Amino acid sequence: MPSTPPAHRRPRAALAMGADAAAAVLSPDSLAALAGVCALAPLPAIDDFTTESARAVLADTEILITGWGCPPIHAGVLAAAPGLRAVVHTAGTVRGHVTDACWDRGIEVSSAAAANALPVAEYTLAMILLSGKRVLERARDFRATRLRDAWLATPPQVGNYRRTVGILSASLIGRRVIELLRPYDLRVLLHDPYVTDEEAAALGARPVGLAELFAESDVVSVHTPLLPATTGLVSRALLTTMRPDAVLVNTSRGAVVDQDALTDVLRADRIRAVIDVTDPDPLPEGHPLWDCDNALITPHLAGSQGNELRRLADLAVGEVARWAAGDGFAHPVRRERLAFLA
Repeated sequence: MPSTPPAHRRPRAALAMGADAAAAVLSPDSLAALAGVCALAPLPAIDDFTTESARAVLADTEILITGWGCPPIHAGVLAAAPGLRAVVHTAGTVRGHVTDACWDRGIEVSSAAAANALPVAEYTLAMILLSGKRVLERARDFRATRLRDAWLATPPQVGNYRRTVGILSASLIGRRVIELLRPYDLRVLLHDPYVTDEEAAALGARPVGLAELFAESDVVSVHTPLLPATTGLVSRALLTTMRPDAVLVNTSRGAVVDQDALTDVLRADRIRAVIDVTDPDPLPEGHPLWDCDNALITPHLAGSQGNELRRLADLAVGEVARWAAGDGFAHPVRRERLAFLA
């Protein structure tokens, strides 16, 4: 097990990510903040661990600050980095680059998944509220007719008073969505087989079975990580039990939903959908989902983009500072939890 660094020492660190990710996530201010808490190797960031220059940097590195485009840190990389003791990831999942060899060595791992969860939760909240008022459809009709509708004759199913929102999975993002929903007059249901009734109540949701979640919700928001056990979890049977005009919101991964079944249900005009992720992502040009007026398809934009990327960098700086001070990570990734993470 790697030892904890002495308190207030500036550990030797290096960036490992694609050039585009480094430029987008790490502003000059972020790089300066990192340099204040660690001895940062000179740019550019490493995007290939096999080069002579990368090996020279790895030989003296204690902590890798990784991002999108980081190559896998396998046993051969670790052999070239005998002093490596920690990985701080400036994005969400670490599955693509933190290998079993890292866990076997006892390398500590941190991720900015919590920081990336917030914009996804904000997007989800916005779509839940907009769909309740049917804003997008009514704006489209208003543009076409230029006539204001008879607002006193608005159907009673329109609005956000005491609507039922079903959250599928109490993941980091699912929990943030529940938190953001608290100020509103909404009833929140939760399905997550790994959450106890007491935990669900503490979150502010009523625990229900999977079938009940889909049958009773006006909106079902999917936050399940894509794992072998969750592929196709949102099945045709579940989709066909949703209330007429109910809304499916998916910001997790496209393959969690049976996309053929969703397409059929949407084309039958039974439900509506807000889809930020598809399978494949993006959809082929001729896919019938593009022609469904009751589906809002966005280009995988719910996660951190633009100025939200600074939040990822800020979290990484904080994690490096904590580790250097001997305080441990505030956002650790545990090997035993990988089976439940995206």
